[in-house]
Amino acid sequence: MIPIDPLTALAGLQSAISVVKKASKVANDLASLGPVIGKLFDAKSVATKAMVQAKRTGGKSNLGAALQIEMALDEAKRFEEQLKMLFMQTGRIDVWNKAKALQAEMDRDDAKEMAELKAEEKKRKEAEQEQLEWAIGIVVIVMLLGAIGWGINEVAEMCAKSRCGR
Repeated sequence: MIPIDPLTALAGLQSAISVVKKASKVANDLASLGPVIGKLFDAKSVATKAMVQAKRTGGKSNLGAALQIEMALDEAKRFEEQLKMLFMQTGRIDVWNKAKALQAEMDRDDAKEMAELKAEEKKRKEAEQEQLEWAIGIVVIVMLLGAIGWGINEVAEMCAKSRCGR
């Protein structure tokens, strides 16, 4: 999975919210809002992924960005409630429900992808840990063999000087 820049995702989400707010004020009918609402849902999905990735990396700047994204997602959620009311008032709640069902399906796909990503990351970390353990084991064995060789050499030199065992 390609890393998503949290600040770019945040800007995209904020831009999408702004565009939908402006469009909802001047739209003649709800059908004309479809494309911009779709962009809002897309931006929300990207921002959610970016937030998860930013939290996972754990850097201070990333955690700050994750917090900003979380706040923007909360704003998006409140705005979605306003949109829902708009659809209800115009008698088109069925369209809203279909859009939300599609979003839920996309969210499930995203969750599945994130679970796969976590599983791959866990396998990668386990493999790295195993490689580290092997490397440490090899270093310890080499050091132990070196120490034994050095000890044997010292005993041999001592015996050569003082004629041990003879």
